[in-house]
Amino acid sequence: MRPGKGPLAVRVRLAPDDEGLAPGFELTEAGTQKRLAVYVTKNPDEVPGIAALGPDPMAESFTVEALKRIVGGKRTQIKGLLRDQKVIAGIGNAYSDEVLHAAKMSPFKIAATLTDAQLADLHEAIVTTLRDAVERAHGLAAKDLKAEKKSGLRVHNRAGQPCDVCGDTIREVSFADSSLQYCPTCQTGGKPLADRRLSKLLK
Repeated sequence: MRPGKGPLAVRVRLAPDDEGLAPGFELTEAGTQKRLAVYVTKNPDEVPGIAALGPDPMAESFTVEALKRIVGGKRTQIKGLLRDQKVIAGIGNAYSDEVLHAAKMSPFKIAATLTDAQLADLHEAIVTTLRDAVERAHGLAAKDLKAEKKSGLRVHNRAGQPCDVCGDTIREVSFADSSLQYCPTCQTGGKPLADRRLSKLLK
C-alpha cells in the first residue's frame, strides 16, 4: 500500500542484520486531517513539535500544584485543554475522554472554574489513567498496541454501549474533525450534552 492510499503514512525498512532480517516499522494515521510528520535527527529538541510540548504528566514534577498553574485562569473547556499538547504532553483525544470519565467531570467544564478538590481528582485521574495505559502496553509488540489500547478504554469510541461504572448509555458529541464520548450519569449529572453538529443534521 502506498502512502496516501489508506491510513499508511510512512513505511521504514532498515538495513538487514547479520541474519538477513530487515527490521522496520510502519506509521498509520486515521482521520481526514493528516498531521503526521517524521523527522530524522540526533537531537529530539530540534523537532519543533517536541520543543513545544507541555510538561510530561508522568514526571514527578507534575504535581497538583503544577496542574493548578496550568489550568489557572484559562477560560476554555477542560476537554480542549487536556488535548492540547502544548499545555500537557501525551494525553490527546482518547485519553482525555478516559481521564474526564475517571474524574467524573464534564468535558465542557470551564478549566478556570475547577475547585481545589476537582483539580486533585483530575490530577489523580490523569496520572492513574496514563500509568495504567503504559503498564498495559509494556512489552507488547507494536502491532498489538492499538488493540490493547482499545480494549482498555471505558468511554472513548464506545458511544451507545453501557458504561462499565454505572450502566448508563455512553453518549457522543461530534465536531468537524473529531468527537468525544462521555457518560451522562458519571460526568454530567445525567444530562446529555448538546451536539450542535447532530442537531444541524437533524434539521
